[in-house]
Amino acid sequence: MNRFIDGQAGERNRTHLKKSKATETQGRVPATFFILLLLLSIANATLGNWTSFRGNPQLTGVADSQLPDNPQLLWTFQAGDMIESTAAVADGIVYVGALDGVLYAIDAQIGEKRWTYQTNSSIKASPAIHDGVIYFGDGDGVFHAVDINAQKMKWQFNTEGEIISSANFAGDRVLFGSYDGFLYCLNRESGELVWKFETEGYVHGTPGVWTQAANAANFVVLTGCDSYLRVINIDDGTQTQQVDLGAYVGASPAISQDRVYCGTYGTEILGIALDTGEIAWRYRHPKRQFPFFASAALTGDSVIIGGRDKMVHALSRETGEPKWTYTAKSSIESSAVVAGRRVFLGTTRGSFIALDLTTGESVWEFATGSSIVASPSVSDGKIYIGTEDGILYCFG
Repeated sequence: MNRFIDGQAGERNRTHLKKSKATETQGRVPATFFILLLLLSIANATLGNWTSFRGNPQLTGVADSQLPDNPQLLWTFQAGDMIESTAAVADGIVYVGALDGVLYAIDAQIGEKRWTYQTNSSIKASPAIHDGVIYFGDGDGVFHAVDINAQKMKWQFNTEGEIISSANFAGDRVLFGSYDGFLYCLNRESGELVWKFETEGYVHGTPGVWTQAANAANFVVLTGCDSYLRVINIDDGTQTQQVDLGAYVGASPAISQDRVYCGTYGTEILGIALDTGEIAWRYRHPKRQFPFFASAALTGDSVIIGGRDKMVHALSRETGEPKWTYTAKSSIESSAVVAGRRVFLGTTRGSFIALDLTTGESVWEFATGSSIVASPSVSDGKIYIGTEDGILYCFG
């Protein structure tokens, strides 16, 4: 079901007129000009895609697409059950899973369903897209690879626990965690197991990918429910570092250069130095000490994360010193996304809010009427968020 907000018919007409004018002038310019224009258009469309949980392999939650100062509701889409995962967006299609076990493919312009893929269990993991294939896990522990063009299964892989962790990619490999306690590395094309690494607890968060500057080697960075940060060589699955974080971690790591940032159930936000394997700094609010479940967003100098303390915290990436805090009216499990000079996230009270990146002041808000635990995704001047009443919202 789709509730389409009027006002786009005129835009489509304007687009049609632009195409007509382009056709009229085609004979007056070299054909190579149009080939170049097409290539640039494809490049720009790819640049605006949001193909994974936090937008990139380092899980920083920063968009490369700008949003309007006052986003307007463009459309809503009603899924068959709760939406807890983040939507992925690629080439004008929005992909989102719901607890009814359906992966929905939705037209990004008008919010109409294009096609669906049915599983046998709930989908809480955020879908991730690579080379025309969607990857995600389900509540039965089945990891799916779905071909977008064929709109059907490419392959499946079975684990022994629920999969909430979203997928990440490195070369020809796809990485994800399971509640059976393993981190899995599969061949992206065939679905065959390359290696698996056993942790000491559930793997809830999405693994991050870190390229070590010293030797250009690729590693998986995992923050887990066993209270450890682990660094694992992607080539052979061997662990190279293990850092005791002091508490259970449900969040995914956010990585920049040689540092990792995450919040813990021990009421702390941590900055960890990957080159030394040491915790560079710890932050704990002096009065409001509650767990952190959301993942952090990273800008050039700030770490931004919401907590179950009903606050959003912006800290210095270098020192962990607080820059500002914003107090919401309910707890925050939605991971913040930075778009331009604003921070967007949802609350369990149902508010979708935007904060000024510099001051933390509220600059925009929309009441959905239902709890939000999903995180936003941003693509091509639009932002998407799902709610627990099964509605996907599109603003732009």
